Amino acid sequence: MSSVPERAEIDETYKWDLGGIYADDDAWEDAYEAVTERIDELRAYEGRATEDAETLLELLELREEVFRELQQVTTYARLRSAEDTRNQEYQAISAKASALSSEASSAISYLEPELQSLSEADVEAFIEEESDLAAYEHYLDDVLRTKPHTRSAEVEEVLADLSEVTDAPSEIYSMLTNADMTYGVVEGPDGDDVEITQANFTKLQTNPDRDFRRRVHERFYEAWGDVRNTVGTSLEKAVREHVTSAEIRGYDSARAAALDGPNVPTEVYDTLVETVDDNLDVLHRHAELKADALGVDQLESHDLYMSLTGDQGPDIEYDQAAEWVIEAVEPLGEAYQERLAEGLDSRWVDVYENRGKRSGAFSSGTYDTQPYIMMNYQDDIASMFTLAHELGHSMHSELAGDAQPWHDASYEIFVAEIASTVNETLLTHHLLDAVEDDELRTHVLDEYLERFRSTLFRQTMFAAFEQAIHERVEDGEALTPDGFDEIYADLKGDYYAPAELTGGIEREWERIPHFYYDFYVYQYATGISAAVAIVERVLDEGDPAAADYREMLAAGGADYPLDVVELAGIDVTSADPIESAVGVYEDYLDEVATLLDLA
Repeated sequence: MSSVPERAEIDETYKWDLGGIYADDDAWEDAYEAVTERIDELRAYEGRATEDAETLLELLELREEVFRELQQVTTYARLRSAEDTRNQEYQAISAKASALSSEASSAISYLEPELQSLSEADVEAFIEEESDLAAYEHYLDDVLRTKPHTRSAEVEEVLADLSEVTDAPSEIYSMLTNADMTYGVVEGPDGDDVEITQANFTKLQTNPDRDFRRRVHERFYEAWGDVRNTVGTSLEKAVREHVTSAEIRGYDSARAAALDGPNVPTEVYDTLVETVDDNLDVLHRHAELKADALGVDQLESHDLYMSLTGDQGPDIEYDQAAEWVIEAVEPLGEAYQERLAEGLDSRWVDVYENRGKRSGAFSSGTYDTQPYIMMNYQDDIASMFTLAHELGHSMHSELAGDAQPWHDASYEIFVAEIASTVNETLLTHHLLDAVEDDELRTHVLDEYLERFRSTLFRQTMFAAFEQAIHERVEDGEALTPDGFDEIYADLKGDYYAPAELTGGIEREWERIPHFYYDFYVYQYATGISAAVAIVERVLDEGDPAAADYREMLAAGGADYPLDVVELAGIDVTSADPIESAVGVYEDYLDEVATLLDLA
């Protein structure tokens, strides 16, 4: 039987080294206690934050000291928890860290309401009086910008205190799907039993044996069907929390509230959904090519992940993948390339799946540590692209951390998903240009098309779903599992019109954790659109364009996202990058159709 190893069975070389945060759990406990003891220092400034420039600077510097250490505490706990979600000791420290974070946020929740008592002229006078406050100019501007939606200090404190409660649907969902759920065992093509996991489901859906794919698909969604009431309730409560929070803050909608955080106009969201919807014929052509490649009259849901080549492609071991990713980023400059390579040698990456490990992949870390990447590497091309993606996030953090003070280093997700997808796009160009293996090149081309499909089109479909379910609550209607199924099936049917929806695919919404993140997913789609434009510019113009892109990364959160992206020469308010990305997708479809004689 194909099984998932325990964490202790994996070589230390392929595990991240959290010693860069704390030497051991005892050191974490000491840091936890130290932060706990300092929270009252934050409370001591309540009612005094804006009494003069010197006091404000003292408070902002104190906030940095406390929250920088708090970031270390919460990050260590979260990463330990992700290693094995069954480990109750690490679930406990993660819960303690989360509670401490809420307490700290509550202790300083008065800051923004007090700052918003100032006018722009008052802020300018403070900066003239205390020149070190100039470093906080963007932060102060952002606080004043959100004044219409900030409530009194008392209300803000209550909202901060409630954060643990309002995060409950997401945390319950995570524990259910990562620690408690199992997804079944099916007979493999060779007769052996194959265990289905969240990490390997997509890879199993690329197996050439169609009956096996169908068995996997049906069994997987049967497991989701068994918990549909629980998952439906958790998502419904998350949506209601988003809507209620937006109402409390005086926004017209939950979407407006979510996008106002990073100061992204809702028109950007609308432009994305409308432009992609206008180009669904290109996605339909991809589906039709799959049907031709598979030799089937009717594409079904379990065929959607299948390669146009008809098989899973060559195995790519992790070390080879790392080497190719390093080579691929050469156009971004020698310093960028060397730093990425050093990071891989420094155990930035927790590579392989182990039993109980959190599904998916992410890049984490703090201002004072190296990045930490969690993934579930599967020895395939898709995993190689995931490695490139997460390294894009990590390098973004490294460059922003070097260039910006702590309070301006954290960047918005809107920008982050550009950095990750630039690396994916560069990897594609490198492998298509440099690798003299026709089979591999065909599979790389196919993989990039799949990532394009899943990033630009699928994530936009998710964005449309997210908007629809929030609007249903905002209109006073009920949200039930049947309602989720109905909305999702309608969208899936529009986006994948050439395919028949089978095997419980209407329940796919259940397996998407990003729906708990409050209008998050659209940024993947805007990200790939901007990334394609940036890479084209870098490859066409060379060092000057690469320097502009590195400047964008180094800007971190020192400006608003649209202004940061403009440093790389891209206007994300326009439909042009989206249309251009669709054009690239269509060109690659033409190329692969010719290579595989599907034209």
